[in-house]
Amino acid sequence: MIMCGVLAVALLAVFVVVAVLLRNGDTGVRFQRSDQAAMIGIGILLAFGVLLFAFARVRADEEGIEVRNILLTRRFAWTDVLSVSFPDGASWARLELPDDEYHSVMAVQAVDRDRAVEAVRALRKLHRAAIGG
Repeated sequence: MIMCGVLAVALLAVFVVVAVLLRNGDTGVRFQRSDQAAMIGIGILLAFGVLLFAFARVRADEEGIEVRNILLTRRFAWTDVLSVSFPDGASWARLELPDDEYHSVMAVQAVDRDRAVEAVRALRKLHRAAIGG
């Protein structure tokens, strides 16, 4: 979440600086205030898009697991989940589902290192307990 916040602020700052400097440049192109406003608007939209990644969440209990990635939230019963995995080179964990399908768990990210390992272990423990394994 901290990384997303820093990146969002940096993106917005870059677009504001570019917008301010647009009219001061001597490029031969005439930029208007509307061009400056558009640049700031693009910066706001990109910053908001980056912040969406900070809202990823996972909640698990004895019955199942609820995963919120960016905008959508889905709940899976443990009986519908074959396993919890973290494939080599993957950015985040995933739930292995029947028919060779999977659902990403963006709240458990590789950049979290030890915290991600602990989270996957905890999810696997809940999964084993729920399916009787």
